[in-house]
Amino acid sequence: MAKENVFDILMERGYIEQTTHEELRELLGKEKVSFYIGFDPTADSLHIGHFISLMVASQMQKAGHKPIILIGGGTATIGDPSGKTDMRRMMSREEINHNVECFKKQMSKFLNFEGENGAVIVNNADWLLDLNFVEFMRDIGSLFSVNKMLAAECYKQRMERGLTFFELGYMLMQSYDFLHLYNTYGCKLQLGGNDQWSNILGGVDLIRRIGHSDSFGLTFKLLTTKEGKKMGKTEKGALWLDSKKTSPYEFYQYWRNIADEDVKTVLSLITFLPMEEVNCLCEHSDERINEAKKVAAFEITKLIHGEEEALKAQNASQALFEGNGSLESIPTTKLNNVDISILDVIVKIGFAPSKGQSRILIDQGGITLNGEKITDTTYLLSEKDFKDGYAIIRKGKKVYHRLEK
Repeated sequence: MAKENVFDILMERGYIEQTTHEELRELLGKEKVSFYIGFDPTADSLHIGHFISLMVASQMQKAGHKPIILIGGGTATIGDPSGKTDMRRMMSREEINHNVECFKKQMSKFLNFEGENGAVIVNNADWLLDLNFVEFMRDIGSLFSVNKMLAAECYKQRMERGLTFFELGYMLMQSYDFLHLYNTYGCKLQLGGNDQWSNILGGVDLIRRIGHSDSFGLTFKLLTTKEGKKMGKTEKGALWLDSKKTSPYEFYQYWRNIADEDVKTVLSLITFLPMEEVNCLCEHSDERINEAKKVAAFEITKLIHGEEEALKAQNASQALFEGNGSLESIPTTKLNNVDISILDVIVKIGFAPSKGQSRILIDQGGITLNGEKITDTTYLLSEKDFKDGYAIIRKGKKVYHRLEK
């Protein structure tokens, strides 16, 4: 039996948004292809917005293709204007190098860096930062139409507020990345989110313009809700893959609480469960969809944080919402003094940014301590609130925190 074409796998699971050429499917079916995906090292952890890229790279590698992970150490000194209305802060080489090291550890959960098609990580600072400006503009810049570039979505959004020549160069440099990887690694395919379509087209066109007909681009869907909003935004900000930034319990609870209509998308795009199982889990729209949410939360947490942490998070969730399981994985803060005002507690654990916001939360009935709603904004915690050495504080219906004395 012939091995299934990875293009068909990606299509069935709902990843593919656009491709530059129809021949791509045939190419992926008949030969092992080196491909690349770019990551900007603008933080010291990947977040849920990178999840789809890593899943697609993993699916491609499992099918025998070779991933090249391009770290934008050079382009990050400019900042991609795609989807932005302001110019990004420029980063130092030291910041970028530190973030790259953090990325490598997280990517190893998705990709194998050994063997014939082992993933490689490259940094475009290695070739971009030493480019000769006049030679680059003569050899590369002369192949780009400014009129065509300004028609691209990533630049149109910036035209009214002002677009610098510095940023205009981003497309040229990203296109040159593809050419460099084509010449150095035989890389024929660039992958990226659908917000990268204009930049990907630039690289594909550049390679073809200088006489090669085997460059391709593919974009995949961003992880969004049915309403089109990006997933991964929490009250604390981004949903990080680093457990120090987003705890495994918080990570698990995010996926446990997704909307019913988003469950199939999540199971399809960010788990490796077979589609037959995904379809079976999502065939019911009644309360049984909650079981699918539990599966999604466990599988995704296991992928990022390992099975042990996923089980702890699952147990903590069951302890809070189903009356069984262990509380040990709930976000916990140890108090130096149990005689502390409820307002100070709310700010300390991050339920609100200020005492003023804390008062509003209490006035709206949004704070519960050990199952009892707090109505007094002057409430002072004491020893009686710490049965068995801890207290449970809740914001709204689903956000819990454990206080230890």
